Amino acid sequence: MTKTWAETLYDAWGQQYNIDKIYFESGTGHQHLLIFHNSIFGRVMALDGVVQTTQKDEFIYHEMLTHVPLLAHGKARRVLIIGGGDGGILREVCKHRDVERITQVEIDQAVIDMAKKYLPAHSDGAYDDPRANIVIADGIDFITGTSEKFDLIISDSTDPIGPGEVLFTNSFYGNCRRCLNPGGILVTQNGVPFMQMDEVKGTAKQLSQLFADWHFYTAAVPTYVGGVMSFAWASDDTQLRHIPLERVRENFRASGITTRYYTPDIHRASFALPRYLLDAIGKSVE
Repeated sequence: MTKTWAETLYDAWGQQYNIDKIYFESGTGHQHLLIFHNSIFGRVMALDGVVQTTQKDEFIYHEMLTHVPLLAHGKARRVLIIGGGDGGILREVCKHRDVERITQVEIDQAVIDMAKKYLPAHSDGAYDDPRANIVIADGIDFITGTSEKFDLIISDSTDPIGPGEVLFTNSFYGNCRRCLNPGGILVTQNGVPFMQMDEVKGTAKQLSQLFADWHFYTAAVPTYVGGVMSFAWASDDTQLRHIPLERVRENFRASGITTRYYTPDIHRASFALPRYLLDAIGKSVE
């Protein structure tokens, strides 16, 4: 009989994977970590019963959470990544030659170690990049205590349960705002709105109190079932979200990066939200 594993993110509905092989399973001290092989998605990483990333479709999530803010900003030199222990965000940030320093704060060294061993293409050598400064610490503690300033903060957190819950609070967002340089951008993963609307509403309420411009953008990531995945966007620069398509194209060409999902046209289109989501966050069609 084929061994199966069922995700436990939602009580009444979920997704199930066939397990061809288990590469690693252990309690890490912070979380329960499982890495297994599935014939469709390749290697799959799950934390505390929730899929975090898969070999097959990780590029969609990581490219959109990275290149949208970096290419909108155009001049980011210092980047902070909170979470992201699998290394995918770090890999994509490292593609940008003009970024001078990348600080990544990950609560669990075991996640980094296991991802480097069993999901090596996720980081693809990025942890050896001399610009990368890896800090093993709680993200909320780091952002509360640091005096550093950043042009871009990327919160690649787990869902707002367990260790990731504090990364969806007013205190966290407020400290992120304090740590951004003028014209800086904060982006965060914000779940699947159709299934996690309360999470989106909560983020919208908090960002609206802190930033001159806030919004969400989306991408369809097969692993995160239930509709499009949303990413929160916040900045004190009200123009960055609206930069013309031609300038996005210019920034993309100048970066010299290669992508599999992201394009300048998708960049602009990703900010167009379905009406049910606009209504939920109290925005009208722009």
